[in-house]
Amino acid sequence: MWQQVELTLKPYQRGFHLITADIEQVLAEFFPVKIGLLHLFIKHSSASLTINENADPTVRDDMERHFNQFVPENAPYYRHTYEGPDDMPAHIKASTLGSSVSIPLKNGQMNLGLWQGIYLGEHRDYGSPRTLVITASGE
Repeated sequence: MWQQVELTLKPYQRGFHLITADIEQVLAEFFPVKIGLLHLFIKHSSASLTINENADPTVRDDMERHFNQFVPENAPYYRHTYEGPDDMPAHIKASTLGSSVSIPLKNGQMNLGLWQGIYLGEHRDYGSPRTLVITASGE
């Protein structure tokens, strides 16, 4: 059985944001999948999805600080600069982290680790609403 829906997230400021509850809310509306796979895809080139620590918010802050050091704004070799100094770094960060994650499903729920959550990486200073394609498959 395959199920798919698009979810538009509210705009977030730059940083890493837990969106696990948003995904769980959508998953609760799907037909229960006893065993299967959930695939999340973000339809944007300046935001990303990743899975990491869900309990301590300082992890998300440290992730943001690290990526800002790793991929700085205003690098002299950037040529794609007409959308602002945060745009090219946003594209690099999104490519580095990725546009999708896959999560096992068990008894209608995500089978994440105890301290794992799904992050939206918003890499623009002021992101727009972001659209996710949420696909579940299994039996």
